[in-house]
Amino acid sequence: MTATLIAAPGAPARLRVLPAQGADRVRALARRAGLNCTPGHAGPGTVTVVVAHDVAQALRGPREPGPLLLVCDTVGRGGLLRALRAGAVVLRSAALTQESLTAAVRRAGHPHPTIPYPELSQLLTAGPLSGDPAQSDARPPALTARQTSVLRLMAEGHANADIARLLHCSEHTVKNVIYEIMARLQARNRAHAVAHAVRHGLI
Repeated sequence: MTATLIAAPGAPARLRVLPAQGADRVRALARRAGLNCTPGHAGPGTVTVVVAHDVAQALRGPREPGPLLLVCDTVGRGGLLRALRAGAVVLRSAALTQESLTAAVRRAGHPHPTIPYPELSQLLTAGPLSGDPAQSDARPPALTARQTSVLRLMAEGHANADIARLLHCSEHTVKNVIYEIMARLQARNRAHAVAHAVRHGLI
């Protein structure tokens, strides 16, 4: 049976934990973090939590639209990229605590989820993924210096206002540059744009 965890006052969001091995641990931690467990269907803004061995298994099969949090035993660089492309947030089972679960839910429920520094570092420091279909693509689209700077700051989790301040330009300019990036990379959202850029070595 699927359970929906309704956030207590001040909590970031509601959770819908799908049935799976290890799901009970997530529900228990959520309760300890102040979230109330009640059966029912997910409503708008509810974060769906999928517990699985790895990202590929977590993303297998149909899923409902909306924020997605993957709790996985194994998370490699390929898994991180796949999660980014799906617009999902990943939490390693080994790092699962009340605090990390709450933080991950906040990130997943945000309209533009950020990438924690350890995961971003793992994505940016390694070389191309062997066997990644992206390597067979044609030459990736080139970005201007301004677009690259904005994209790097997006990858670090900065909001538009922060990017404008760091680049000494207006927030309106930042919005226009992000629009150009989305169009050039054919990205659905900010996370998808960052994932695309990382895959192609643009940042």
